Amino acid sequence: MVPEIAARKHIEFLYKLAQKAFEESKTTPYDIDAIAATYGPGLIGSLLVGTSFAKGMSLSLKVPFIGVNHLVGHIYANFLDFPELKPPFLTLLVSGGHTMLILTKDYLEYEIIGQTRDDAAGEAFDKVARILGLGYPGGPIIEDKAKNGKSIYNFPKPLYDVGYDFSFSGLKTSVLYFVKEHPEAKIEDIAASFQEAITETLVHKVTKYALENNIHEVVIAGGVASNLVLRKKLDEYKDKLNIYYPRLTLCTDNAAMIARAAYEKYQRKLFSKLDLDVCPNLGFSEI
Repeated sequence: MVPEIAARKHIEFLYKLAQKAFEESKTTPYDIDAIAATYGPGLIGSLLVGTSFAKGMSLSLKVPFIGVNHLVGHIYANFLDFPELKPPFLTLLVSGGHTMLILTKDYLEYEIIGQTRDDAAGEAFDKVARILGLGYPGGPIIEDKAKNGKSIYNFPKPLYDVGYDFSFSGLKTSVLYFVKEHPEAKIEDIAASFQEAITETLVHKVTKYALENNIHEVVIAGGVASNLVLRKKLDEYKDKLNIYYPRLTLCTDNAAMIARAAYEKYQRKLFSKLDLDVCPNLGFSEI
């Protein structure tokens, strides 16, 4: 991905996309009560295009502008499919840039329980896919290859029984050296074994914390939440935990989740000033 090209494509298509959204929803700009946009984390050029467009609409329509943390949006994707969901609940947020355990104490009130110390889960999928020559994005490709493979290789699970932080850099490196030392190994088996190590670690951490702290509601969010092996492993705990994950189209980045998070802020009149700056490395505590 080339950030400059991505930003230019945003400029090229955003107005057309907005027009299409109004047409398909049979609404007009004057039906809108507020305008929301992601202000971070993400690519700075794309964030600037989106927030500038949103601020312009906010000014012209004389309605509030609401800046939304991208990560909070992922959590609120679940509210679109499960309106009955209420805090407190534990969230496993797994995406290309983040792997976090987050306790949602109340609406817009969070506590970070654990996070990755190096590579995120989605990033590890992408890097291992590149090692195996499978292309991008790595998550769906590795999952597809693993369907025809067997988890026969014992790759490491860093920090498996150490606290609630994550670490996937060592796992990625282990796969790299294994591929170099075992050229005869089938890609499908390597993919299945890698996927087993990463999903087993994720499931172990989130269920362990939930069960030990008497938390009954567990929410899965982010692009890696679409992994069906991860979901199948989590389903094994459904007799002990209520587990929620949104439909596949709401797992990856989407506007609906940002709108749902913005609605929560709108109800509380938590509006943003028009001088709100974008923040590519926005932290989770800044909601």
